[in-house]
Amino acid sequence: MHQLLYQIALNLIPGIGNVLAKNLVSYCGGVEAIFKQKKSRLLQIPGIGERLADHIVQFKDFKAAETEIDFITKHGITTHFYLDQNYPTRLKLIADAPVMLYSLGNANLEAEKIVGIVGTRKATEYGKVVTEQLVEMLKPLGVLVVSGLALGIDAAAHKNAIKQHLQTVGVLAHGLDRIYPAQHKNLAKQMLNNGGLLTEFPSKTNPDRENFPQRNRIVAGLSDVLVVVETGVKGGAMITAEIANTYNKEVMAVPGRASDEFSFGCNSLIKLNKANILTVPEDLLTLMGWQAPQQQSLKNAQIKIPLSEKELGVVAVIKEKIKVGIDDLAFHLQIDNGTLSLLLLDLEFKGIIRSLPGKYYELM
Repeated sequence: MHQLLYQIALNLIPGIGNVLAKNLVSYCGGVEAIFKQKKSRLLQIPGIGERLADHIVQFKDFKAAETEIDFITKHGITTHFYLDQNYPTRLKLIADAPVMLYSLGNANLEAEKIVGIVGTRKATEYGKVVTEQLVEMLKPLGVLVVSGLALGIDAAAHKNAIKQHLQTVGVLAHGLDRIYPAQHKNLAKQMLNNGGLLTEFPSKTNPDRENFPQRNRIVAGLSDVLVVVETGVKGGAMITAEIANTYNKEVMAVPGRASDEFSFGCNSLIKLNKANILTVPEDLLTLMGWQAPQQQSLKNAQIKIPLSEKELGVVAVIKEKIKVGIDDLAFHLQIDNGTLSLLLLDLEFKGIIRSLPGKYYELM
């Protein structure tokens, strides 16, 4: 408790971020020693100027740290200081990883395989179905599923992980004294028995806008591979994917129709080579070099992506003829070439068909 007091207090010093906090611990020889240094000594530490040195030597708010310890003790919260043995190994490799983490539940943060699944809060039926089928197909791997407990794709990832008896962790952008959004309180309770909740923020921290990118970097840092299911060109999922790339993590994206707003982001990631395409579970297994007990049964299992009536018509004709040209398709379906070209492009993005030389098409 004595050390925990100083560990929590370190995060309460104004202007001291995660990188600087670790430098202070290293130069001073420990957390407690930081609060006992003279200003002249602090000024010799890289990154510490007059203002920050004053913040450290004048810090007196240990009462707030004591209050946090009371909250931690009352609710059975586990703390993970970056020098502790229980601090997630994957995050230790990241320079800007949190100095302190707080967790609830029974999650194994050192799981052999961790998959992050993220996406838009405004998930379509397509995104929800793909997420459900993806998690189901990952079950034989026994992965830990990580996401951000947000509406939409995040919630679908957590719910389906519980359904498949996989551990799942929700990384929060606020303290453990609340759940945001409030409608996920029951889901969060279920997760405590099937993984848990994780945050770098102490209690009484609101889900302020600036906290979400910080939350996203933990999702990216914990994941061995990050799967973006559905997203627009802007938003949290895209931020998480960008961060994962800077961490040299593997990123995968599920393609969608070229005309769908919440597939723009995934298609863009794939187009710009910032994500590998994910259309079948084997794509993830191959990329990661993972083998599942039921890998053979998964090998050719295409994700069952919902198709429109017109798309089903196109697939039916191609299936009947094995290989067919665009003019022949237009004749059989009685639609113009412009509309047909868009349908064919969407089906290619979904991994249902492939184009051949001479404007011919066949099923994947």
